Amino acid sequence: MASQLYQNIEALGREKGIDPQIIVSAVEDAIAVATRKHYKSQEQLRAELDKESGAIRAYSFKTVVENRDQIEDPNTQIALEDAQKVDADVQVGGEVRFYKPTDGILGRIAAQLAKQVIFQKVREAERDTIFNEYQPRIGEIINATVKRIEGPDVIMDIGKAEARMGKKEQSRLESFAVGERVRVVLLRVERASKGPQVVVSRAVPELVQHLFQTEVPEIYDSTVVIRAIAREAGERTKIAVMSKDKDVDPVGACVGMKGMRVQSIIRELRGEKIDIIEYHEDPVTFAEKALQPAKVSRVTVLESQDKHLEVVVDDSQLSLAIGKKGQNVRLAAKLLGWKIDIKSEEEKRQEVEQQMQAVMTTTTPLEKVPELGETVIEKLVAAGITTVEALADMTPEQLEEVPGIGPKTVEKISIAVNNYFSNLDLEGGAEPAVDANVTEQMESVEDAGVVPNPDADLSEYAEAAQTGQALESAAIAGVENAPPADVAEVHVHGETPEPQPEEVVAPEEPEPEESSKPEHLE
Repeated sequence: MASQLYQNIEALGREKGIDPQIIVSAVEDAIAVATRKHYKSQEQLRAELDKESGAIRAYSFKTVVENRDQIEDPNTQIALEDAQKVDADVQVGGEVRFYKPTDGILGRIAAQLAKQVIFQKVREAERDTIFNEYQPRIGEIINATVKRIEGPDVIMDIGKAEARMGKKEQSRLESFAVGERVRVVLLRVERASKGPQVVVSRAVPELVQHLFQTEVPEIYDSTVVIRAIAREAGERTKIAVMSKDKDVDPVGACVGMKGMRVQSIIRELRGEKIDIIEYHEDPVTFAEKALQPAKVSRVTVLESQDKHLEVVVDDSQLSLAIGKKGQNVRLAAKLLGWKIDIKSEEEKRQEVEQQMQAVMTTTTPLEKVPELGETVIEKLVAAGITTVEALADMTPEQLEEVPGIGPKTVEKISIAVNNYFSNLDLEGGAEPAVDANVTEQMESVEDAGVVPNPDADLSEYAEAAQTGQALESAAIAGVENAPPADVAEVHVHGETPEPQPEEVVAPEEPEPEESSKPEHLE
């Protein structure tokens, strides 16, 4: 039968929720400390508790070495020859125990010291127990009771420990009263000098996910899956859902009949707005849904690797798409996991115009005009003129204001610039393009069966063809090559033509006549 001391130790272990062996080890360590203090010894001391009798014995122990020459510390080592005098069966590397009397050694000071050691060991064991219990449960929803309020923090009772919910972990719409029961998310467990600190939250998206799992049976049985949640506690939450069953509407299942399911969740969150969106694999379609209630004109993927989207909305929808302080587009970006640039139609039009203007605006450095000479180019660059286009736009009077440039140099510059642009026209000339265009159109005319009349005067026809007026030349060729008119098509004045079916023509609306009233009557 266990001793009364061991029974008390077991009762304490059950009360604190710790292993009784931990308390036994604490008692043994306390006795060893008190014994060392009583004997004022530097030896290694241990104590052991007999569960049956309740007796505690303290002893010192030494490690056995082969001979006295190998002893480095007499307090911890002993030669084999001396050790076998105490225990004949001991071998090298073993331990030899030297029991010390403990009766009457626990005076007031030693007992107080032993008490402190026991309490310290028990507190450490209790902290480890709490940490090991709650650490694996991070992310779970637990029921808590508000115990007290310390400034902005709320202290809650979660069973075996107290939990703290800071200001950042609370919704701005919520307020708590002592004794109120709430559901919280176990956020993290921190080790501290005063013991493990359990931190809980009601501002994380996991709380909304748990509430939907509780209220929506389709989510609980995985028919409807929550793919993403973006939340700003106390303001708005966007949740993307998808259905594994084509006959089940994921959004309708979450909303419920007359909105009963989602309204229950909104009440739990103290009126926080919730947007339920159908999930799409296509980021373009998903972005359009995520930016609701704004209507999106178009979505463009700028960079698929970096996950970058550009969204264009109507000017009247821009503020709605951005949301209050950017909340709507910020939540949409979190929901998608993409970076979103949102622009209005007017902003996009201006951007395109600027890009077109930048493309059309070309600059040519002065070095492309070798006729200017290095000296003149240096003087022009010193005056801030670095491109041929800027030089061509300047008047002779403006050029003469440049230091080191006189009338003769101005004339030289004018000739060099004119020659440069003339060479550009000759090199890039549009003549081949015109000839190709004429040839193509003439081929289409010939395919239509219109062949130029070889007996016609070719001057007008040739002139039209040479100047690139292919359509006009084709028309001339068609007129000259037209067949004689049929007799039935010729009407001679005075003859009555055969009656033809009358065409129904809508009557023209009379134009409003100008007022003919005298000015004084008007």
